[in-house]
Amino acid sequence: MSDVLLPDGLTPWVLASVLVAALAAGWVDAVVGGGGLLQLPALLLVPGLSPVQALATNKLASVFGTTTSAITYQRRVRPDLRTALPMAGVALVASFGGASVAALLPAAVFKPVIVVALVGIALFTAFRPALGEVTALRHTGRRHHGTALSVGAVIGFYDGVLGPGTGSFLVFSLVALLGYDFLSASAKAKIVNVATNLGALGFFVPHGSVVWGLGLLLAAANTLGGYLGSRTATSRGTGFVRGVFLVVVTALIARLGWDVWTENLRPLLG
Repeated sequence: MSDVLLPDGLTPWVLASVLVAALAAGWVDAVVGGGGLLQLPALLLVPGLSPVQALATNKLASVFGTTTSAITYQRRVRPDLRTALPMAGVALVASFGGASVAALLPAAVFKPVIVVALVGIALFTAFRPALGEVTALRHTGRRHHGTALSVGAVIGFYDGVLGPGTGSFLVFSLVALLGYDFLSASAKAKIVNVATNLGALGFFVPHGSVVWGLGLLLAAANTLGGYLGSRTATSRGTGFVRGVFLVVVTALIARLGWDVWTENLRPLLG
């Protein structure tokens, strides 16, 4: 376990900036996922924090926010746990597996594929305005649960390896593949996202990668953001969640697209 509580060189200004990012990330994560778009880049700017420490500390903070969101959704939306809990169990194991191979699989390998997938998701959602308005399950019985478990395994592994947009991928999969409305999908996604964060932490904590003092400070901000975001989503409804989903996916495309340009394409073009 890491003895690091706060990284050297962490100034009050940097800490305040990271806490604001964590608060905003908790809100975004609670509504549609994708809070890592804000929180992880902010952590990577902290002096003295390695990329692995940033990823591990991000997971510690996120698990508090997603747990708060999941509890709030459970009280206000009552998602079907018969689908969400088995999906979460598979995702937890898959996330642990993903975290264990994260160092062996460079993020640059995945990012171009993720950008293409996100563009497809954004276009599919934008040009099908009725998508996710109401719950109309596409499958029942074993096929429904088999699809849910497959989604949990694939996205759980992805969250352990890399992570950006995990909540958004979960929401879209629950809407497009299983037939839930956006609000119900977001409620279930939070439960699964708790599991993926715990799975990754199950690998990072024994390896001493978590910066505990910073992580717990971020957890407090992330928790507040998660509470506010889940209450906003449940009060505003599925149309609001769909709108925020499109905004977050577009931001993810821009961010990851820039990474692909700087890491892969610009060096080739000289």
